Amino acid sequence: MSKLAGKVAVVTGASKGIGAGIAKALAAEGASVVVNYSSSKAAADAVVADIIAANGKAIAVGGDVSKAADAQGIIQAAVETYGRLDVVVNNSGVYEFAPIEEFTEDQFHRQFNINVLGLLLTTQAAVKHLGEGASIINISSVVTSITPPTSSIYSGTKGAVDAITGVLARELGPKKIRVNAINPGFVITEGTHEAGIAGSDFETNAVSQTPLGRAGQPRDIAAIAVFLASDDSGWLTGERVVASGGLR
Repeated sequence: MSKLAGKVAVVTGASKGIGAGIAKALAAEGASVVVNYSSSKAAADAVVADIIAANGKAIAVGGDVSKAADAQGIIQAAVETYGRLDVVVNNSGVYEFAPIEEFTEDQFHRQFNINVLGLLLTTQAAVKHLGEGASIINISSVVTSITPPTSSIYSGTKGAVDAITGVLARELGPKKIRVNAINPGFVITEGTHEAGIAGSDFETNAVSQTPLGRAGQPRDIAAIAVFLASDDSGWLTGERVVASGGLR
């Protein structure tokens, strides 16, 4: 039987990369999925089309998670379309690296607004619709452990995600809502290609330090998201699942 039959999930930032992989995997296990996007409508529509072609259920919903009204709209679309909400995957995120001497206020605010405020606003909008057994999955990063140079802002946002995950696990535990984080290592996505990271010396160096000897793929993270969304992980909350091929 499908692990997520009858469940409804929202995946933010799901038009490409890890988010798209998670949306497709949740749908393949029976969940009805809201595929959120900020600007890439065509890409989100393509993800929805792939899900429907595989006999799944999905809709694309635009919205900037760093704006309260948009975050509320994303959640409301799920409830109005499917009648309930069971899983929230806070995946929306941006990154930009710069030495401490060169970072700008705009870089700081953009990353914290999307990576941290967006997570909080989406969760705030979702909580009133989540019931016993619901699962919130926050996408963090292995950078909180390996703290690479020039990543002070990005690593700071993901450190906040880790801390917030623990706080919300305690805060929402009495409602039997679970909150966990996935901390991916280096994953090949459209974003890493566009940033020139995939295929670069950075990738070579990261893979060389990874015991399993390869970069990650969105499907590697998606499988863990399915587990955390399902009742199979019913005894897990407040956890950080580091999915990095052993990179620390």
